Amino acid sequence: MAETGLTHARDMGVRRFGRFNWLGLWTLIRRETLRFLVVWTQTLLAPLVTAGLFMMIFSIAIGPQRGDVMGVSFLHFIAPGILTMTVIQNAFANTSSSIVVSKVQGNIVDTLMPPLSAGELVTGYVVGGVVRGLLVALAIAAVLFPIVGVGVAHPLWALVFVVLGAAFLGALGLVAGIVAQKFDQIAAITNFIVMPLSFLSGTFYSIEALPPVINTLSHWNPVFYIIDGVRFGVLGVSDSAPEKGLVVTLAATAAVGGLAWYWFRTGWRLKS
Repeated sequence: MAETGLTHARDMGVRRFGRFNWLGLWTLIRRETLRFLVVWTQTLLAPLVTAGLFMMIFSIAIGPQRGDVMGVSFLHFIAPGILTMTVIQNAFANTSSSIVVSKVQGNIVDTLMPPLSAGELVTGYVVGGVVRGLLVALAIAAVLFPIVGVGVAHPLWALVFVVLGAAFLGALGLVAGIVAQKFDQIAAITNFIVMPLSFLSGTFYSIEALPPVINTLSHWNPVFYIIDGVRFGVLGVSDSAPEKGLVVTLAATAAVGGLAWYWFRTGWRLKS
């Protein structure tokens, strides 16, 4: 009898649902998706309105007077950039806010205690950010692109870079959320890191117009390749080869995701 009880005690720590906890992962993805869907006016409608305002302002202030950029009209040129900028900012906000809110409210333990590995936690959070980014992209493409008269030259390339961009910023949001201990810290990361990365990555201009030094620095920015890749997918023109952008974006996403995985595994700033 005593031996049976000892055996059960040993079995308590044994993983009983295979190599991957699919049910737990799906539950986390569902939670992260419902988090932004219940406030869709803030998370989906507001980004659409913001993107529309950007397009309208540039159309009124610059569009008619500005010549072609890379063989397309300026308004068409900035449309994919604005879409991508909005997507990555929302993906970052989804993951970073989820972690910070849980830490501030003291319920991060509800996420860490279930039988989910560090890889499953990172995957669940990032997928939630990707879903939000995709929905924002679909809303902008469905509503604003027909108004502006923009088509999609290479749909598969556009989809790949939108997903990768959302995944990269979603993983970066996890890193930022783990580092930050309160809301003003995550706001500082957003204002001083995420916003400059997105605005200074060719969203509103071709980097070929930049001075040589700044042009070289831009090629070290993964967000440049994300925006440039989406622009190639939508317009068929780009500053760099999409294949190179794909490799850089995959490497950057893997690096940031790996850091988030390591911190989830060790519990740094999460369990203390």
